[in-house]
Amino acid sequence: MAPLSLSVLDLVPVRTGQRSADAVAATVALAQRADELGLTRYWLAEHHNMPSVASTNPPVLLGVLAGRTERIRLGSGGVMLPNHAPFVIAEQFAVLEAAAPGRIDLGIGRAPGSDPVISALLRSTGHTSDVDAFPNHVQDIEALLGEDGAGLRLATGEQYVVRATPAAAGRPTLWLLGSSDYSAELAARLGLPYVFAHHFSGEGTARALDLYRTQFQPSELLDAPRTFLTANVVAADTAEEAAQLALPQLQHMARLRTGTPLTALDTVEDALEASMTEPQQDLIGAMRGRWFIGEADDVAERLAAFAERLEVDEVMVSPGAGARRTDPIDRVPARERTLDLLAARIPQGVPAAV
Repeated sequence: MAPLSLSVLDLVPVRTGQRSADAVAATVALAQRADELGLTRYWLAEHHNMPSVASTNPPVLLGVLAGRTERIRLGSGGVMLPNHAPFVIAEQFAVLEAAAPGRIDLGIGRAPGSDPVISALLRSTGHTSDVDAFPNHVQDIEALLGEDGAGLRLATGEQYVVRATPAAAGRPTLWLLGSSDYSAELAARLGLPYVFAHHFSGEGTARALDLYRTQFQPSELLDAPRTFLTANVVAADTAEEAAQLALPQLQHMARLRTGTPLTALDTVEDALEASMTEPQQDLIGAMRGRWFIGEADDVAERLAAFAERLEVDEVMVSPGAGARRTDPIDRVPARERTLDLLAARIPQGVPAAV
């Protein structure tokens, strides 16, 4: 098997019986394990007001992980920029870069990541129209993070320089994230690294990567296209065990997509006893076909083939294994086991550009 870089995407899942503190402790343990295994990155998503997700504030959580890990790159996957003032994000990630030099990635997404009420609460303006200003805001952040900062023209005609940090020794790597042709074309036009959210949509990946690669315009930050893939993964010692471990997350996603009120994630035992509607069962079947679920050797081989087919040297896995009733309240052993099994079977490579 050819060398392949492995990374992790985490939403900090919250299961039945857990408090937020327990879920965060489980994420710290998972990040430390990824660090020990030599994985490349550990990214945190941004979601709000969901009983099953504790990843509400990536910069804060990344600060926690920076102090509890040694070498792994840490980043957002991603910050939902329409929810935030670009200057605030630039300052937050400049501080993270200062605290963990050379280890910080700033992944930016265009979707609000929540409903209009939450978006209004997050933005002092109370508007969600900043989605339309997304390209300009991405460029603003790029400038603010640079050594020279960004220049503002005041009403008086004076030039006012703004910097995200007073004396930057380096800058976080800026990534554009998306699940549409729009994001691929924007990343290409701006000359930024790009990641298509295959784990989220499962469709259009090859087209988006082709658009990005063929339309890419070199920039001061990047002289050639740079990308990797994301995937939902559950690896176990047997295919039957993996199927059971994947069930809580699959059922949860089916409930989300059919408008069913959400709760914390079920345990594996509760999921095996749960009753799902026919439309939900259809959704679960479709998602199961796009996930990488199974015995460890099989999952490793399919992931390697997936990366080779789409010509990438890195795959970021979202470990979707659930917890059993007897598991420690502050750990998810099956998620850690997924990383152990993959790292033991896939030769760890180094991406062409970390």
